[in-house]
Amino acid sequence: MFFAGILTGILIACGLGAFVIRAPRTETGGGGGARTVVLKLAHGLDESHPVHLAMTRMKQRLEELTDGKATMDLYSGGVLGGETDCLEQVQKGELAMTKVSTAALEAFIPEMKVFSIPFAFRDETHFWNTLHSDIGKKLLAKGAARNFRGLCYYDSGDRNFYSTKKPIRTIDDVKGMKIRVMNSRTAMDMINAMGGSPCPITWGELYTALAQGTVDAAENNPPSFDTSRHFEVCKYFTFSAHQRIPDMVIISTKVWDALPQDVRVALQQAADESETYQRKLWKEKTGQSLALAKEKGVELITPELDGFRKACAGIIRHKDYAAIVPIYNAIQEVK
Repeated sequence: MFFAGILTGILIACGLGAFVIRAPRTETGGGGGARTVVLKLAHGLDESHPVHLAMTRMKQRLEELTDGKATMDLYSGGVLGGETDCLEQVQKGELAMTKVSTAALEAFIPEMKVFSIPFAFRDETHFWNTLHSDIGKKLLAKGAARNFRGLCYYDSGDRNFYSTKKPIRTIDDVKGMKIRVMNSRTAMDMINAMGGSPCPITWGELYTALAQGTVDAAENNPPSFDTSRHFEVCKYFTFSAHQRIPDMVIISTKVWDALPQDVRVALQQAADESETYQRKLWKEKTGQSLALAKEKGVELITPELDGFRKACAGIIRHKDYAAIVPIYNAIQEVK
């Protein structure tokens, strides 16, 4: 009886371990009372990142909205694997939830390629209006055939150029430059269209490549420019905002289908509220990163964008992107 009294609960595995149902603790060791659904959520970022902080808020709200009937166990820092590993575990039902870049979903959902098309969005307002429209909602549901569904979007900022030797103020400045890009067909097509030379170097090798002159420039969001310390070797940061590629919080359909309806409703609300919170945190982090860059002597440049837009306008018309033309055109109609 004493041993039973000190137990914290009985764990009953559901599915393949993506979540558990935890029986409450009682003084007699019995399992009376309501049980708690515990969802496993994992990602590869550290606990100070806006994504993890938003997930912590989601956990808190889920507990509040369900009166403790449901909660989450959060695993950060890649302890359960990288982004691809976590995505595969979600698909298999071994993990309940994760965060994944929509770029990583292109292999499963061809329509996700639209986020990589340069200047697909007029500005940040157009971007978020699109994600919250029927277009964005349909994209969240597109993964069902691959055993996952989207709950909400998280901000990962816009991608901008930064360079070592010369500033990028107009499209003409890009010509002849060796620019590091992601290992993405669209990213390489973009740099070629601008007259540069795309170099798909891995992220871990980029600092050295910039310092040694292997590449002349790179592109990413301000927080990544900050945390990578690329501001030490790149003294020009250009607000080109040529791509806006969101993250998506996803859940295994095996887990979703097994949840009680009231927990589903609460989880969706908690996810939606966490999106708002994450966007706020991301905006704050972006401001801090730009302030640090300026303090470190980086010139922040607002370029003439018409030339960039015109240079990239033909990409969507290439036959390789024919499948996403309908969704691209629909995005252009969003106000």
